Amino acid sequence: MAQTEKKGGLLRKSSASKKPLKEKVVLMYDEVFTTEDPSKCNPRFWEELFLMKVNLEYLEGKLEALDGEELMKIKDNINCLFQHCIQALGEEHPIRVVNALQTLCALIRGVHQKNKSTSGFDIINMLVGFDKAELCMKNLMESLDSLLCAEGSESLKSLCLKLLLCLVTVTDNISQNTILEYVMINSIFEAILQILSSPLSRREHGYDAVVLLALLVNYRKYESVNPYIVKLSIVDDEATLNGMGLVIAQALSEYNRQYKDKEEEHQSGFLSALTNMVGSMFIADADEKISVQTNEAILLALYEAVHLNRNFITVLAQSHPEMGLMTTPASPLPTTPVTPLGTTPPSSDVISSAELPLDADVQTSNLLITFLKYSSIVMQDTKDEHRLHSGKLCLIILTCIAEDQYANAFLHDDNMNFRVNLHRMPMRHRKKAADKNLPCRPLVCAVLDLMVEFIVTHMMKEFPMDLYVRCIQIVHKLLCYQKKCRVRLHYTWRELWSALINLLKFLMSNETVLLAKHNIFTLALMVVNLFNMFITYGDTFLPTPSSYDELYYEIIRMHQNFDNLYSMVLRLSTNAGQWKEPASKVTHALVNIRAIINHFNPKIESYAAVNHISQLSEEQVLEVVRSNYDTLTLKLQDGLDQYERYSEQHKEAAFFKELVRSISINVRKNLAFNTLSQELLLKEFSTIS
Repeated sequence: MAQTEKKGGLLRKSSASKKPLKEKVVLMYDEVFTTEDPSKCNPRFWEELFLMKVNLEYLEGKLEALDGEELMKIKDNINCLFQHCIQALGEEHPIRVVNALQTLCALIRGVHQKNKSTSGFDIINMLVGFDKAELCMKNLMESLDSLLCAEGSESLKSLCLKLLLCLVTVTDNISQNTILEYVMINSIFEAILQILSSPLSRREHGYDAVVLLALLVNYRKYESVNPYIVKLSIVDDEATLNGMGLVIAQALSEYNRQYKDKEEEHQSGFLSALTNMVGSMFIADADEKISVQTNEAILLALYEAVHLNRNFITVLAQSHPEMGLMTTPASPLPTTPVTPLGTTPPSSDVISSAELPLDADVQTSNLLITFLKYSSIVMQDTKDEHRLHSGKLCLIILTCIAEDQYANAFLHDDNMNFRVNLHRMPMRHRKKAADKNLPCRPLVCAVLDLMVEFIVTHMMKEFPMDLYVRCIQIVHKLLCYQKKCRVRLHYTWRELWSALINLLKFLMSNETVLLAKHNIFTLALMVVNLFNMFITYGDTFLPTPSSYDELYYEIIRMHQNFDNLYSMVLRLSTNAGQWKEPASKVTHALVNIRAIINHFNPKIESYAAVNHISQLSEEQVLEVVRSNYDTLTLKLQDGLDQYERYSEQHKEAAFFKELVRSISINVRKNLAFNTLSQELLLKEFSTIS
């Protein structure tokens, strides 16, 4: 018997020479693509159409094949198809609803693809017609809202979210997508929240719901009042906020886990096999670094939640047992650290092992730890544009956290100690840290570790100036909180001081190359003022008096770098060039550092001469420092503990516009409407009344 093949809506016998037969649904599409009303000859045409399995490829291809004039001739039939799709969403027959949803996706994509150069208003007219647009879109949004909130099929909810994502991302710049005006007027915000608050719905659809919300929040956010921004900023329901946090944590955890797995395979010598795998998300460059495809969409969702909703800050610190401990233990689970300021502990679904796969290297984790680990991976390599954007967004999120009073309270809380295993870039001149020997410390230590790690590992020709500025600002904001609240943090401050001095050394060594692209004096001034902050206020927040002595020791030990910096800025500030003003600011900022060097160096030399010692030990230098504080005169510098608060609209609008465009393109590219096979759907909807 001859085999029957199916291709592009055609049915043919492989051995036959007859004309290929078309599927019935394709014949019906062809009727829609004529100027005649298809229901004139067949009153049951629309009813029958939605019982047929959708052929997305054929329908989209047919729309794209028409030119603008031909499309306008069949506009009435396209409008009619669109309206009947909306009507079918209210049907009791689930198969009709599914087919209507898939047909809407094909229509929206096909018409938009065809009309890329035309305005959004033409698209609206082509799909629904101006005269009926408001009512049709209202009915569409109400139907989608009902389907998302109903107790019914998870497959239908999945398709509804995919249709909404299709609607939002058909244009690269979502703010030019005027169809979204109807999504603003007929809000589905509550439906999204319901998905996030329900454990079952969240597991099935949480990711799509969170990405959809992040995109909707960015529609014309600077030009008009966006209801999704307003509503997201006032959500205070704990289950909903925790749900959103869990979806984000799960996506980031999965990323971290896959990176860790690939890193281990790489170390075991399997990388060569991996890099040959088609479609692998991991690649190896010349330096044999492991790179990971970034997920800006989920990062944007985290940013919007942290930036817009102060209540979400509590979610960052919600503690959950790690995956390794979720198996039935012989002894009771370790006590979860106390949540600060009376926030309630996570509900039982929050600690579901199936929902939140976390690393097994520490006993407890939370969204902030997962995010810090994620950041430590994406910030390793900023040469790639996507990773550069991801790294920048990570630092912006940390900036928002570092400015928040409540976030600082739990970051610095001594009762909330965690062992955070950050990823460190392999470097020839340092040994790999032993993961298991990491101490349990307040979370702010992990944030500072991440900043130090970035400072140390990115001194390169393609210098990421913007990321360095943000990095230093985060450290400064944390110090301001410590000074204000007199928090004495037990941290290895020497590592930070050493990193900052090496950064200054790098700026000086590469002065000519860097000045051609950047104003390096802005960054130098920020670094010098961090030292001024330690010098002026260190006695209020450094853990012990000896820590303050060690600060002076480091400044004296590395005095040559500060001397060289002073010579450089003095040279440029006395010339009439473009760097005169920024260089002179650094000159003035160095006054106390130079006073310390000029005060203690002669004393140290004198001590060495009197005691006939050619090279003093650290303890001997510290002894000289301690005994000569009284005669040191320093100038009081104003504004060291002040900073400009983060403002998205004034400084970051261009970055977010480009980021959202990139996310929109990526979401559209990866959107699959036929992930649900007709067989599965028929099985799920086996009873059609």
